Amino acid sequence: MLDYQAGETLLIDKPLGWTSFDVVNKIRWNIKQKLNVKKIKVGHAGTLDPLATGLLIICTGKNTKLIEGMIGEDKEYTGTILLGKTTPSYDLETAFDQEFEVPPASMEELESIRLSFLGEQEQVPPIYSAKQVNGKRAYEYAREGIELTLKPNTIKISLFDIDATNYPEITFIIKCSKGTYIRSLAHDFGKKAGVGGTLISLRRTKSGSFSIEESNSMENWLEEMSI
Repeated sequence: MLDYQAGETLLIDKPLGWTSFDVVNKIRWNIKQKLNVKKIKVGHAGTLDPLATGLLIICTGKNTKLIEGMIGEDKEYTGTILLGKTTPSYDLETAFDQEFEVPPASMEELESIRLSFLGEQEQVPPIYSAKQVNGKRAYEYAREGIELTLKPNTIKISLFDIDATNYPEITFIIKCSKGTYIRSLAHDFGKKAGVGGTLISLRRTKSGSFSIEESNSMENWLEEMSI
């Protein structure tokens, strides 16, 4: 049996619609019930948006000390960008606010845009993000209709491959550094294409040395806890 109090690292395939904190809270509550304890440390190593799925690293007990190092490791994602439409949140959390005609694009044009994202660069986070600004989350200002200009992050993209078979949808695989917002990349990709863009799906497949293939679903983990 796993020793959650001494420290474990769990690899969870986060379900669509759950926040990262939903997963942490669900796991913490079930461990406390199983062990009949009042307290146990549980945390995650890198937030996933509610509309994203995939690898979420959960640490318990003394393993929570490993979280800071894990957060700093490169991540890999797959997903889909829809060209021709934009939303304020850069994903489907908010409704489409602009629509553009999408002319046929050559692979040369798309390849040029793809290459422009490789390497170290400055990236502005989405206004609908959890960035702290004067003690409040940026998304709180956004929901109040208050305009903000967020400071850019220095990020690095070491892999960015695209497939335009279902154009104007662009599927991709990306490997990137800590602090990279894939929603901002989708928005910027659309801007460079001149037609706007929205992230419509996202899945984390790797985090550091851990892979989604090693993960467990929440459903399976809860079943194992009940045995």
